[in-house]
Amino acid sequence: MGTSVQVKPLCGVYNENPLSYLVSVDGFNFLIDCGWNDHFDASLLQPLSRVASTVDAVLLSHPDTLHLGALPYAMKQLGLSAPVFATEPVYRLGLLTMYDQYLSRKQVSEFDLFTLDDIDSAFQNITRLTYSQNYHMSGKGEGIVIAPHAAGHLLGGTIWKITKDGEDVIYAVDFNHRKERHLNGTVLLSFARPAVLITDAYNALNNQASRRQRDQEFLDTILKTVRADGNVLLPVDTAGRVLELILILEQYWEQHQLTYPIFFLTYVASSTIDYAKSFLEWMSDSIAKSFEHTRDNAFLLKHVTLLISNSELEKVPGPKIVLASMASLEAGFSHDIFVEWAADTKNLVLFTERGQFATLARMLQSDPPPRAVKVTMSKRIPLVGEELAAYEEEQNRKRKDEALKATLMKEEESKASLGAELSAGDPMVVDAKITQPSSNAAGLQFGAYRDVLIDGFVPPPSSAGPMFPFYENSAEWDDFGEIINPDDYTRNNEDMDHASIPAEDDLNGKLDEGSASLILDTTPSKVVSSEQTVYVKCSLLYMDFEGRSDGRSVKSILGHVSPLKLVLVHGSAEATEHLKQHCLKNVCQHVYAPQIEESIDVTSDLCAYKVQLSEKLMSNVLFKKLGDYEIAWVDAEVGETENGTLSLLPLSTPAPPHKTVLVGDIKMADLKQYLASKGVQVEFAGGALRCGEYVTLRKVGDSVQKGGSAGVQQIILEGPLSEEYYKIRDHLGRGGQLRACFRHLKRELKYSFEFGNSSGGVGFRGLRGHPEEA
Repeated sequence: MGTSVQVKPLCGVYNENPLSYLVSVDGFNFLIDCGWNDHFDASLLQPLSRVASTVDAVLLSHPDTLHLGALPYAMKQLGLSAPVFATEPVYRLGLLTMYDQYLSRKQVSEFDLFTLDDIDSAFQNITRLTYSQNYHMSGKGEGIVIAPHAAGHLLGGTIWKITKDGEDVIYAVDFNHRKERHLNGTVLLSFARPAVLITDAYNALNNQASRRQRDQEFLDTILKTVRADGNVLLPVDTAGRVLELILILEQYWEQHQLTYPIFFLTYVASSTIDYAKSFLEWMSDSIAKSFEHTRDNAFLLKHVTLLISNSELEKVPGPKIVLASMASLEAGFSHDIFVEWAADTKNLVLFTERGQFATLARMLQSDPPPRAVKVTMSKRIPLVGEELAAYEEEQNRKRKDEALKATLMKEEESKASLGAELSAGDPMVVDAKITQPSSNAAGLQFGAYRDVLIDGFVPPPSSAGPMFPFYENSAEWDDFGEIINPDDYTRNNEDMDHASIPAEDDLNGKLDEGSASLILDTTPSKVVSSEQTVYVKCSLLYMDFEGRSDGRSVKSILGHVSPLKLVLVHGSAEATEHLKQHCLKNVCQHVYAPQIEESIDVTSDLCAYKVQLSEKLMSNVLFKKLGDYEIAWVDAEVGETENGTLSLLPLSTPAPPHKTVLVGDIKMADLKQYLASKGVQVEFAGGALRCGEYVTLRKVGDSVQKGGSAGVQQIILEGPLSEEYYKIRDHLGRGGQLRACFRHLKRELKYSFEFGNSSGGVGFRGLRGHPEEA
């Protein structure tokens, strides 16, 4: 059989909950994504808690809460300890997202699911990869190669390719084929016939308008509101889709010289933009080329002001546009601003993504929207009076308890160390077993000594009298002073690795100055909450800026990729079933949509064998150049070596003649160039080649059939029987048409073996390429 592959969803199937899936490849367990929602509902992580200790590696695809929000909690509480892999932007922006989530909740609740230290601990050991970088797993995962590829949804967003023995498992959720201002489209279309494709059905029922039309409606709606003296609130994520929205507004304001103030308000606003400035190579070609030619950084913002406090926003009079986190309106600055602005009919709340299930944003996006909503308003205030006194008394008690515990621990350590010294035969300690001259005076004197012992000193029970420990300083000196050991001042490699992390990884580098001050603020405080009814009189509008491919495009892409087996996750039950039925009819015969904790086996039906090419065989193989590769016919018999491995040996009988096999796809441009070199006048006309005055060449058929087998392509030669017709026919090959089977030559060569009986053993024929071991 082929590579063994099992998929078990832990969260995010038949619904829009966070994404988390266990994918096992030959017994090596990948946890792909580790998401949580904005409610931080611990019940969603119960399936993960049951398998966390068995995970061998974690792959993160996007830097938002739905894809990595549970990582700190899982590593602290659930026993997850596997190495984590992500792209650099997913690591950096994901870290900021979790900081913003923590700070937003810490200001309005006694949030204790994880701390900033837990976030640091979870993220500090992430292995960062670049797009298309192959990473070879070791140990239990020997032979498995992982590689991230561009997803096009968020900055650094990843499609993961897992390869074992030439078979690909592709994980592609939340991808976008459209090129945007700050991102290129996905590279999913470059994959053909993977063994397994895991993708989502989130947008299967949705279709989108053109980007130009959408952007213009977005800008017109905002300008209409601010020109009517209204404010616009855009609830956004921390460091994801907000970057596209900022660029849209920034470029339009610059082109039209508008003066309406725009604010980006999160606890990590300036850090987010600073990182965006440094990630230009991960962005669209247009941004990279602009910086290369003119040194113009798209995120050097002139019209967008970065804020970290709501109080600064209140100082700005007049209409304004505010992009504030969180997108769900469950916490953060967007929640407070909505409560403040909702009662004004001139204001607008513009949603650019669907709210998470059971959140305030999702409620306001319903049709029709509610006229009034109940919200909880919470605020952290300093302790005063009796509460402050009680708090300080409690802290003093805790400090005393901790000091007492520390003293007891030191006493135990002292007893243990003194006991070890006694057992070593310290000449200064009198053995209690030795008979000592006894006298009342001596007894009284010894008792007196024991009465005056200072607190914290415990004499060994075997000593005749109390003795304070004495440690001799054995340092050596020379004419210049004490001799030092240079090794004492040299950091080892591990310490250097931690210390070499740039200063931006420190607290003040990760967070804005104001956010850092919130963390460092140790003023005793408490959270005061109250229920409030908000009457929604402002305008509510949803526009799709999620950056995901729509249903029509998803179906087209899946048809093009044409996987052998397809697994559907993350989407409503209706969307999942709709896409499943479509794919069964038009994509492949094996389509799965598993439930939570339902393990499905998607092992390939193909058989893979490893064979070694003998030196005797390789000496007779003639290679021919084909682009970046060299290929050759191999006629051999399969035998066994002395150590039991399969090996290809030369045929014992003469090899039969080979049929013509063309590798790759027929390129009409290549035919045009070839015929022109033979003196034929050739030009393209209506998708065909016009040769001379009367003869036409047409290509019919596809190089790959729907089932994945090699397709048949035909070159049809049309025209009257004439000297020109026969001349062109002779150049192309004998017969009225050229029929050939074409096999795609992938970037990583795959080998096709045909086994059959022969007198000397098992016959082997096939095309092969370097390296020398298949």
